Amino acid sequence: MQFIRSARNLVVGAVLVTGLAASATAQDLKFFTIGTGGTAYTYYPVGGVIANAISKPPGSRPCEEGGSCGVEGLIASAVSSRGSVDNINAIVSGLRNSGFAQSDVAYWAYTGTGTMDGQPPAENLRTIAALFEEHIHLVALADSGIDSVKDLAGKRVSLDEPGSGTYVDAGLILEANGLSVDDVTAEALKGNAASEALRNGKIDAFFVVAGYPTGSLVELASAEDIKLVPISGEGADQLTSEFGFFAQSSIPEGTYEGVPATETVAVGAQWFTSAEEDPELIYEITKALWNDNSRKLLDVGHAKGKTITAETALSGIGVPLHDGAKRFYEEAGLIK
Repeated sequence: MQFIRSARNLVVGAVLVTGLAASATAQDLKFFTIGTGGTAYTYYPVGGVIANAISKPPGSRPCEEGGSCGVEGLIASAVSSRGSVDNINAIVSGLRNSGFAQSDVAYWAYTGTGTMDGQPPAENLRTIAALFEEHIHLVALADSGIDSVKDLAGKRVSLDEPGSGTYVDAGLILEANGLSVDDVTAEALKGNAASEALRNGKIDAFFVVAGYPTGSLVELASAEDIKLVPISGEGADQLTSEFGFFAQSSIPEGTYEGVPATETVAVGAQWFTSAEEDPELIYEITKALWNDNSRKLLDVGHAKGKTITAETALSGIGVPLHDGAKRFYEEAGLIK
């Protein structure tokens, strides 16, 4: 009987130890979401690369042994979304821990100005890092006869979904060229749906704001003769002078098959979170983003990855840094 009691005690003890270990593991585990954009565009794949870089699930091999160099116990995930406005709303409401957004949309949301005039300022919005430059693509078929923004008058044009930064910028571009949303037949298609609609003659053109090359357009250009309509001249001059977040730029020849270099405008893609997020966690996430292992992942993970650098992490920021991110940049000597 004594032996049976002892054995029973050993089993109970083992179960308790196992339960405590599992409980400790569960307590150590942290989840962190990154709102991105449509799966056919740039935010989503870049978000996946960054989520992988900052994650380090329990049981991962040590960084120095070729394992993960992310934040201990962190599992980050890239979440598909409707884009910039949607991501900011999700951060402010606590639905997501972080998200990508265009610099212009984020500044207007933070200050309650511009296109967000009349809405409560998103005062808790904070920056983790500036990531890469996004170019406005205005896409049409090569034989469409659409050679300028003004040629969109009376045409069927997808402005992307409400809640996206593309939708906001498309409206501003139309206005800068003497048009309004009412002057076109507006559709709200995203990604591959917009490409398919163009191929099938259901729309005449569509806007995309994304880092080039963007996957859906690479596929479209390989299947159809397309053009990128220039966003240039007086309209671009007015846009960049009125809104400091826009810069005149160009998409190089060869980015998309058969498409020559095209003048357009660009904005910055940045990574945001809430002031309510733990400063220590955001510090560790920012530190993980810029370690050497993450550099390797960014360089091979996406065509835009090489342009995501610590040296440009503070470029064009109009929303205050999160305290945790600020601490890292101060320690790294990037903030004097």
